[in-house]
Amino acid sequence: MNWKPHKIKAFTLNEMLVVLLITSLVVGMAYSVLRLVQIQMQGIASNYEQNTELNLLRQSLWIDFNQSDRVWFDSSKNVLLLTNGLKETNYMFQEEAIVKGKDTFFINIAAMKRYFNGTKSISGEIDALDLYTSKDQGSLRLFVSKKNAATSYVNQ
Repeated sequence: MNWKPHKIKAFTLNEMLVVLLITSLVVGMAYSVLRLVQIQMQGIASNYEQNTELNLLRQSLWIDFNQSDRVWFDSSKNVLLLTNGLKETNYMFQEEAIVKGKDTFFINIAAMKRYFNGTKSISGEIDALDLYTSKDQGSLRLFVSKKNAATSYVNQ
């Protein structure tokens, strides 16, 4: 009987180590890219949340302004009072939030201007409100106004 050595086709240890090294590099880069995408998505979600909060405040103020006959601002209490024949609505302006009844708008107001008949007003009846958000919330502007009712001019 002639016995011949039979060679088995297989990878060497060096080839297997190279494959493991390359695989670990690719997986590491994939996790790095995934982390960057997650950070980007968190930034997008944060911006969307801030814009949604500002739009909800704008909508709420616009509806309340235009349903109210009289709008008063008390600068000592930092409270906006909107009244009509059926209801009263209060907006309390705090440092990092605006509270309306059970609603809270987490918006940082950097500056607020109030107007009545086109002139600036510090306290009392107003017909326009100009709000500016802080720099960390994008320095956005929110302007709300209404047409004055006849009672605004009669009661002056």
